[in-house]
Amino acid sequence: MRRSVERLLNAHGIMTEGYPTAESFLNEVQAGSIRCIVLDVHLGGMSGIELWHHLKQAGTDIPVVFMTAIEDEALEREAVAAGCIAYLRKPFPAEPLITAVKRSLALPSCD
Repeated sequence: MRRSVERLLNAHGIMTEGYPTAESFLNEVQAGSIRCIVLDVHLGGMSGIELWHHLKQAGTDIPVVFMTAIEDEALEREAVAAGCIAYLRKPFPAEPLITAVKRSLALPSCD
């Protein structure tokens, strides 16, 4: 799924960099270089929600687009209330993802 999302966004002129886990993202990325995160809610190890909370506690307010295959209305309400750009349930058509990422890239920098 990660590679498919990368290819889709790249095909629409959005430069991407993918990470297999939340931990690898935290170990390899400098927060100031990221303008939007497309994040699966359910990851091995640290979950996408845990990663998002970790980033917020660190003072980073990077826009996030969540995606998940699990239907969990409480989790969706939490993510939306906390300000995610979009919450997409897999499978989803390409357009909502592209629109959400482009919308987040148009926001003023949050660094």
